[in-house]
Amino acid sequence: MKKAIFALGCFWKPEESFSKLSGIIKTEVGYCGGNMNKTTYEDVCSGETNHAEVVKIEFDNSKISYEEILSFFFEIHNPTTLNKQGPDVGTQYRSEIFYFNEKQKTLAEKILSQYNKKHNGKVVTKISEAKNYCTAEDYHQKYLEKRF
Repeated sequence: MKKAIFALGCFWKPEESFSKLSGIIKTEVGYCGGNMNKTTYEDVCSGETNHAEVVKIEFDNSKISYEEILSFFFEIHNPTTLNKQGPDVGTQYRSEIFYFNEKQKTLAEKILSQYNKKHNGKVVTKISEAKNYCTAEDYHQKYLEKRF
């Protein structure tokens, strides 16, 4: 089983979208890329932690490749808007690929380059090493309580 982390705006819809792909074993919402190893939704929204809202994915590489997941990532959000997806604005809503190893980094750079050509050089997606990942379980529970 392999892992991947993607930031592409508010994490709820992307998590649902990724979870429907064949070969995806597990999805989880959280925060990544920030200055601290623990954070909360409120802290992330302040803009001071530098975390992005992310979807962490576990996948079966024999059923879906990392390249296929990267392409899907670029297709389900707008990679040309800086710190914004739809009505959501702020650094936590940025487009970013977090990699776990050099192979993922190289593949992310390759796919990003292809999409950058497709979007006439306007892709603002960052590629960064995965660091300070935190689950959003506390927020997820509050969200579910409000919804149901």
